[in-house]
Amino acid sequence: MSDAPGLRSLALRDRERFDYGDVILVAKPPRTSDDPREWAEAVFSIASIPPAVRVLFGVRMALAPLLGLRPAPRGVFDVREVVGDEALMAFDDDHLDFRCAVGVDPVAGVVRMTTVVRFRNWRGRLYFTPVGLLHPWIVHAMLRRCRRLMVERGRAER
Repeated sequence: MSDAPGLRSLALRDRERFDYGDVILVAKPPRTSDDPREWAEAVFSIASIPPAVRVLFGVRMALAPLLGLRPAPRGVFDVREVVGDEALMAFDDDHLDFRCAVGVDPVAGVVRMTTVVRFRNWRGRLYFTPVGLLHPWIVHAMLRRCRRLMVERGRAER
């Protein structure tokens, strides 16, 4: 069937397997950018991170050393690559690998974030257990705030 729906994402490229994955969608407001890099950079900007999520990030940074994990280096959420309508952020660490792709579909009017995580050991699994429970809520909150930011940016450019 050539018309069958399918999922393609840079986050899934080179992933034979993964232990966690989700896709979160938000409606793309009219007259906002179609550039996936711009959306990816905006969604991970400090302005798009809700205060409650900032607190959770702080808790994560405080607890990670208790599992013998190093703090994430600067630039973890920097865009590594843009292909077509999608921007990819990727990071491989001792305990887990993650891929996050932000895609923009102007025809469907959708912005999507695809996240894939592969655990490398028990520390990664233990670390990600509470993160995985909250991940969809966090990503959706960030995308909603980012959407407002992109609307404001679009108004300022007119």
